Parts: sequence; C-alpha cells; structure tokens
Amino acid sequence: MAGGAPGERTLKETPTWAVAAVCAVFVIISVLIEHGIHKLEKWFHKKHKKAMSEALEKIKEELMLLGFISLLLTFGTKYIAKICIPNKLGDSMLPCKKGEVEEESKDDRRRLLSFDFDENVVWRRGLAPAAGGDDYCSNKGQVPLISQSGVHQLHIFIFVLAVFHIFYSVMTIVLARAKMQKWKAWETETSSVEYQFTHDPSRFRFAHQTTFVKRHSGWSEKPGIRWIVAFFRQFFASVSKVDYMTMRHGFINAHFAPDSKFDFHKYIKRSMEDDFKVVVGISVPLWAFAIIFLLMNVYNWYTLTWLSLAPLVILLLVGTKLELIIMEMAQEIQDRTTIVRGVPVVEPNNKYFWFNRPHWIIFLIHFTLFQNAFQIAYFLWTWVSS
Repeated sequence: MAGGAPGERTLKETPTWAVAAVCAVFVIISVLIEHGIHKLEKWFHKKHKKAMSEALEKIKEELMLLGFISLLLTFGTKYIAKICIPNKLGDSMLPCKKGEVEEESKDDRRRLLSFDFDENVVWRRGLAPAAGGDDYCSNKGQVPLISQSGVHQLHIFIFVLAVFHIFYSVMTIVLARAKMQKWKAWETETSSVEYQFTHDPSRFRFAHQTTFVKRHSGWSEKPGIRWIVAFFRQFFASVSKVDYMTMRHGFINAHFAPDSKFDFHKYIKRSMEDDFKVVVGISVPLWAFAIIFLLMNVYNWYTLTWLSLAPLVILLLVGTKLELIIMEMAQEIQDRTTIVRGVPVVEPNNKYFWFNRPHWIIFLIHFTLFQNAFQIAYFLWTWVSS
C-alpha cells in the first residue's frame, strides 16, 4: 500500500462498503473471464479443434505469467524504490532530455498542491504516489534505481503489451478465416461435373498455355522485374482461383492418389490453426527483444523511429516472398516440361523458402505481431506517464 501522501486514507479509514464493493467488482470480472475461457475451451473440444485448444492454453499461460509479473511488481515496488544508485549513473542513458525531465518533475510537484476558491487545501494524488523511496535515497545523496511511480508505469506497460499481443493474434486469425471463406467456394467447385470436364486428366496442353503458367509468366520471368511484380501483386488478388486450384492439385498429387476426394480447404484451416498456436504466445526471444529495446531507447538514438518502420518492412518483404514462391513454382513447371497432362503439377519444396526453412515465415509474422503490440503498449505507456 503506498503511503506518505497527505490526505491518503488507509483501509482502516475506508468505509467497509467501499472496500467490499471494489473487491466484488474485481472478483466478478475475474470469474466472468474465467468462465468465458472455460466455455470457449469446451466448445473447441466439442468441435475437435485441437490446435485452437492448444492456442487457448497458451493464452491462459500468458495470462498466468502476466499475473505473476504483476504480483512480483506489486510486492517488490517498495523494495525496488529503495535500491539507490549514484546520481551520475542515474543521469545516464535517459529516454528524454534531462532538462525536460527536470522541468516536468517541477511541474508535477507544483501540481501536487492546489487551492480552491474558499482557500481550502485540496490534495491531488497521482496513480501511484511515492511512499518514501525518493526521500530514502535523497538522504544518502543518491537517486532510486526506479521510483515507485516508475515501477507502476512499467507495470502498465507489461500488462498492455501482453493484452495487445493477444488481441493482434486473435484479429489475425479472424481476418485470415474471413479471407478463406472465398476459398471454400472454390473447394466446393472441385466436386462439380464442369470442373471434372475442364480438368480432365487425359487432356494434354502446352505448359505455357495453362492459366497458372500464363498468370506468372511474361514480365514476371525477368529476375529484376519479378520482385516488383510480386511486391504489387500481394495487394491485389494475392491468391487467385487458379493459384488455389493448382496448389490443391499439387498437394494431392504429392500425398494422395490423383483422384482422391481430399478437402484441401479444411486442411489449410487446420494448418492455420496450428500456426496460430505458435504466434499467440510471447516467447523468450520476444521478451528479450522488449528488454533490449527498453535498454536502447535512449534520447537522440531514434530507436522508436526505426522500430516503427520494421513491422511494415517485414510484412511487405514476407508478402513479396510468398508471391515469388508461386512464381518460381510456375517457372519450374515451364522449365521441367513442355506438355502437361490435366492440371499443371506444382512441387512444393523447402528450397523455395529462405535458407530452406519455411518456419522463418511464421517467425517473421510472429515478430511483426509482437512489434505492433509493443508499439501500442509503448504509446499508451508514454501517454499515461506524461
């Protein structure tokens, strides 16, 4: 409990109805969230969505970790504020210009006490008033490692970071499923008589005359221009109907009998859910990145500026690379054979990805989601602490 601010009442001086009301609100909110998660978990089990159940477990683990961090920060605030360091060390690597920080501190002290029209003293309290940590260190001629208000602001930052990362991850899966709704109609079309006639396995065609190869040939065959075409194509019909049909046929041809009735759309949904359980969590490397950024966020280093550009650059780079992979598979069909029978057969392979590692794409998407959440959390952190 933070003490030392004039006019602040302890629990002994607070009405019991006020204590009970606040406690009841927090308990009710917590119970509702817990029951909501439990209902969602039962629904996933009922629908046999194993990957989504595992993703929900990761969210629960993240919330539990957040609770532990919150508990440690709340319990340790008073003790952290009493860790004293020399003034010279306390003035090094500041995120803001020292003069601005000192002026803001003076303004805060002036605002602590204000007078009303009746010349009565009105005490104003901040979010987390200092309980003596500053005085403890100033008596020694030093400054606290982090003040109590600083620990409180850090508490807010970590909480908002975790919440917004989960929010971004959930929104990503929602938007992805919305886009895949169009693909479901294409999957249904594969059972029609018209599709069977159009894609007759006994029909021979020149490779360069197939719709898939024609879409990804021409200007896109030239190495330099290929990147430009791939870059702009990701914004307009990144996955066309012919792309989906060709990928579907290539996957079935590689893993099943050619005429198998395989639901490729359902397989993609399951794969996406498997990827979701990866991106929804905050891994140790991502926590390490957050700590490194907090360390490097020094005045005049413009760390936040570069960080703001990184998600956009990574997102565009990943989108361009995925378009290039489709182009390379189309080019390989043309290089491999002149005549194709039925639907052109693409051969998915790790060689199309950076360093033969497809999971790097997932890592970059995960990293981008975390960076977006980090920037929102940092913005709210600076807004609350200003």
